Amino acid sequence: MRIQKQAVMNTGEKPYFARLSKDLKKNMSLYLLVIPVIAFYIIFCYKPIYGAVIAFKDFSPGKGIWGSTWVGLDNFIDFFTSRYFVRTVLNTLRISVFSIIFGFPAPIIFALLMNELKNRHFAKTVQTITYMPYFVSLVVICGIIKIFVGGDGIINLLMASFGMKIGNLLNEASAFVPIYIISDIWQGVGWGSIIYLAAIAGIDQQVYEAAYIDGAGRWKQTIHVTIPGIMPTIITLLILRLGSVMNVGFEKIILLYNPLTYETADVISSFVYRAGLQDFKYSFSTAVGLFNSAINFALVVCANTLSKKFNDIGLW
Repeated sequence: MRIQKQAVMNTGEKPYFARLSKDLKKNMSLYLLVIPVIAFYIIFCYKPIYGAVIAFKDFSPGKGIWGSTWVGLDNFIDFFTSRYFVRTVLNTLRISVFSIIFGFPAPIIFALLMNELKNRHFAKTVQTITYMPYFVSLVVICGIIKIFVGGDGIINLLMASFGMKIGNLLNEASAFVPIYIISDIWQGVGWGSIIYLAAIAGIDQQVYEAAYIDGAGRWKQTIHVTIPGIMPTIITLLILRLGSVMNVGFEKIILLYNPLTYETADVISSFVYRAGLQDFKYSFSTAVGLFNSAINFALVVCANTLSKKFNDIGLW
């Protein structure tokens, strides 16, 4: 200990707490700005974690979390053996996989197309128009969808002009997933392209000049310069997206589905909503949600491991 103190005195390095105190005084305004963010995650993300213990109990609001009877894995077994397990898992995977296949590349393609526009005023106008749906309330978006695909909506009128007679598409189980995916792309393609446009803007222009001198046209520059330049961003966002494969949000689902489309529309999150808030099966719905979170966590770890193995790019 005496040798360490002597070494510190010789190098002129201040003790840790002295340096921390000095840094706090110097950057107090920055620390004050980050306090609300830290408080948000502690209150709304970390503190509720202890409540997940009710997944292993027969929770009763009157008895509280710790006073309720411990039932172990009974709630998980009930879900795995119920008729809803296969349906909700398959529906969740179906919607997520199709969202990745069709929805994930859409902002990338849009950003690449926007990068090729020479008229910047036109580009800004297009960007503004495509950003707008993202800021519209989801309730309004779902209302617009219901009007468009209703019995006398514009989609049915177009189909009728080709001789097809179809009623309300939201009552057709086979049409629910395409409606969900297409509307999701329309709502998020503009906003999702922002991060890719920023990544493209960060590519060194000298690389484009070198490619041009070597005879590469715009298409080859896109393939050999732009896409490799934004590949780390694409990989990072893809890992995050794969980590939420089992996490299809219930808000849009419950606003669009009905008992006629449960066969293809009922996902894990909507099932948790009905079981927990409508049927008051708190422990059962928590067990289902905990199972969902565990699968998502495993997928993030696997996707990150594979990405680091093959591309040397990962989140950690």
